[in-house]
Amino acid sequence: MLKNTEQRYGNLSIGLHWLTLLLMAAVYGLMEFRDVFPKGSAGRNLMKECHFMVGLFILALVVARLLVRFGSPSPRIVPTPSPLMLKLGHLAHLALYGFLILTPLLGWLLLSAGGKPIPFFGLEVPALIAPDDGLKGTIKELHETLANIGYALIALHAAAAIYHHHVLKDNTLTNMLPEKK
Repeated sequence: MLKNTEQRYGNLSIGLHWLTLLLMAAVYGLMEFRDVFPKGSAGRNLMKECHFMVGLFILALVVARLLVRFGSPSPRIVPTPSPLMLKLGHLAHLALYGFLILTPLLGWLLLSAGGKPIPFFGLEVPALIAPDDGLKGTIKELHETLANIGYALIALHAAAAIYHHHVLKDNTLTNMLPEKK
């Protein structure tokens, strides 16, 4: 089953979800562990370049996820949560998608403002804005702040999935897992 149904997520949505998680772990890992290399070294520059490319790949995946999400139904949660829980879930998803779009977009703007090439797996994507040293600092601060907020959003998302599964005992988590054969 490739497409979502009202009973469960399709393999495409499930695959995009878990691939996004793996790439988020990679993008954070690349930045957290870049300090194992001295500034200006080839190893550090490679980690930063991979960070940029994976970030842009996440942006592309999120666009694909949104197309799938709006092009097919979302599975019903059984048993149905309270209206407040549904509203909180929608707000949390909105925050997550905002984070997943804005953070790589700010990274792209940061490289653009710095006048640096924007690598994407052997290609170079165009700059979004002209080089601007004054704007670069502001964009960098926004990018890093949003990335730090991302830790909390990801933790909240994981905690909510566990809460749905173990406390509410609904199908939220199992709908995002591959179907048992």
